Amino acid sequence: MHIPSLKELVSAEEWQLRCDLAAAYRLVAHYGWSDLVFTHISARIPGPEHHFLINPYGLMFDEITASSLVKVDPDCNKLVESPFPVNPAGFVIHSAIHAVREDAGCVLHTHSRAGVAVSAQKCGVLPISQQSTFVLGSLAYHDYEGVALRDEEKPRLQADLGTANYLMLRNHGLLTVGRTVPDAFLNMYIFEATCRIQLDAQAGGELVMVNPQILQGIAGVMKQATAGQGANIAWPALLRKLERMDPSYRS
Repeated sequence: MHIPSLKELVSAEEWQLRCDLAAAYRLVAHYGWSDLVFTHISARIPGPEHHFLINPYGLMFDEITASSLVKVDPDCNKLVESPFPVNPAGFVIHSAIHAVREDAGCVLHTHSRAGVAVSAQKCGVLPISQQSTFVLGSLAYHDYEGVALRDEEKPRLQADLGTANYLMLRNHGLLTVGRTVPDAFLNMYIFEATCRIQLDAQAGGELVMVNPQILQGIAGVMKQATAGQGANIAWPALLRKLERMDPSYRS
């Protein structure tokens, strides 16, 4: 389906954000974390209006382009004409977080098989891998209240997330928050790996837990591990991968 380019109709800053967000959708599809058309990644457009970009409901993640992303306001009004609607459940979750987290430049939510499986475990994330230590340093939980269609759930979701960057939605899936699109993506990569490793380890013998002292100061360890660049240490390489696979995300 042809979507007219918005490159000349939006600011350079918004266009770059659109390209990064479209790239994140393509990468989520590539790594197998998508759920047909039913999950979301949103990115807030800088400014006091709390406008943000979200996927057009009905497109597969590997079809999404920079121009097809839908710009909405806090009341889910489309600010740029689009033939596609916005998923109400996606809007409730993402708008709730963007409304209270000024640092939430990007919110990424998945229903991956491993993520949902661990979200259904009473123990939640176990400290059994290096990946899990990064997650446990900033992890929160939100109990399942059914499909997220009701605004009345927003205050509880906001309170449960607090200042965390990883949120396990019980019986539902995974959610990450990042200052930028690359930050949210790297957080999800680590979160997803944590869940897959946990399920594989549980299928084997007795588990060995990480010493709780190692969890202290983990944010500083992560900064050192990424050479002080955070997600930017990996993002350019991921974009090069996309360029080799299919550069149409930038359309």
